[in-house]
Amino acid sequence: MRIFQKTNFNFIKHRKIAYAISTILLVAGMVSLFVRGLNYGIDFKGGSEVVIRFEKPVDVGAVRAIMEQAGVNGSVKQYGMDRAFLLKTDFQGDTSKLKALISNSLASRLPGNPSQILSIQAVGPSIASDMKMSALKALAAALVGILLYVSVRFEFKFATAGVAAIFHDVLTVLGLFSLLGGLFDFMPLEVDQSIIAAFLTIAGYSITDTVVVYDRIRERLRGQKPSDYERIFNESMNQTLSRTIITSGTTMLSVIVLFIFAGPAIRSFAFAMFAGILVGTYSSIFVAAPIVFDWQTRSKSPIKFRGA
Repeated sequence: MRIFQKTNFNFIKHRKIAYAISTILLVAGMVSLFVRGLNYGIDFKGGSEVVIRFEKPVDVGAVRAIMEQAGVNGSVKQYGMDRAFLLKTDFQGDTSKLKALISNSLASRLPGNPSQILSIQAVGPSIASDMKMSALKALAAALVGILLYVSVRFEFKFATAGVAAIFHDVLTVLGLFSLLGGLFDFMPLEVDQSIIAAFLTIAGYSITDTVVVYDRIRERLRGQKPSDYERIFNESMNQTLSRTIITSGTTMLSVIVLFIFAGPAIRSFAFAMFAGILVGTYSSIFVAAPIVFDWQTRSKSPIKFRGA
């Protein structure tokens, strides 16, 4: 199936508009990161996560009010069925004391609706710090590996532009997490290990889409004069546009279904994937290839490719 057949969009001509949009998104995100920071999950800040199930349906607001009166600070959200709830709290002590506090508070305030604590997971501050550092190392290793791979397959300027596009995608999504984190109860946008997995997936997805565009550019640039590069870049991006839209669109449909039906525990991950795919698709066309074109225009030397 093909859509957008025989398009003739002048992507290179409008690249500066795209640069301006990207700059605004990145600056807004960075300012928010410095001012508001991120809404870290217990994986990265420490705390406890408790799953509670009631015998009868109960309003989430009532459970939240009981926890606040008991001195258990945190968030309470529905977890799967309407009788189960997920409590995330900063509590970092003996989990048996936390369990007794929650059980006694619920039993006294809701005597006609017995509850059961299904699980308690606790993360100490030192473990949380180690997890955060490991996540940063994983992201750095992924970016270095991608830089080396694209450098070997194409040339350094293509690799640098590809990694710049990945930074653009990850930082844009991270900025959205900072701007929107904690604003919506149904979508807390907490940064935890699942979000790091989403960032790694976004990096892989972004460079895959970028390499498809690079491959088409390489096929058409061999033996061409630098004066023809703008036309060839535009034609190459138009020729891969159909594939890009179909691939991104079908993936985003799956992510949207996950966002709607998977519940609050996975909603932050689904949002990160949705935003990452959307931004990654944009960057492969409006960031990566145009950066190569601008770099090439300034260097004024023919592009030399590695690997047939």
